[in-house]
Amino acid sequence: MSSQQSTQTMKPATAAKKLGVYLPATPAEFQQGVVTRAELNELQADPPEWLRALRADGPHPRPVVAAKLGVSVSGLARAGVTEALTTEQIEALKQERPEWLEKERATQAEVRKEGARLKSLKKEKDAPDA
Repeated sequence: MSSQQSTQTMKPATAAKKLGVYLPATPAEFQQGVVTRAELNELQADPPEWLRALRADGPHPRPVVAAKLGVSVSGLARAGVTEALTTEQIEALKQERPEWLEKERATQAEVRKEGARLKSLKKEKDAPDA
């Protein structure tokens, strides 16, 4: 009796998230099929032209937009940015520096600073007394 290894598959939405691309901008055959772990690995290792173009020009999903702008996804929502943005649109926002963007960047910087402070405190607490 031989055991067969089942092929791990994922929905296109999951694969798009792992690839960091906006699902509605992907080709129809990607959106309508299932993606195996091997196919995902292949897409990551040797991205086809459509994937390279999406990563370079967008439209980008909100987590990618947030990272490129240096804000949180929640910050985008507070600013009313709910749609995917292209690289060109992101660059325009960086140039315009609207008030909401500056505010959200400052908030994000404070969150990171507080996270680093808490991590440092935990290290000190966990360190053995010398």
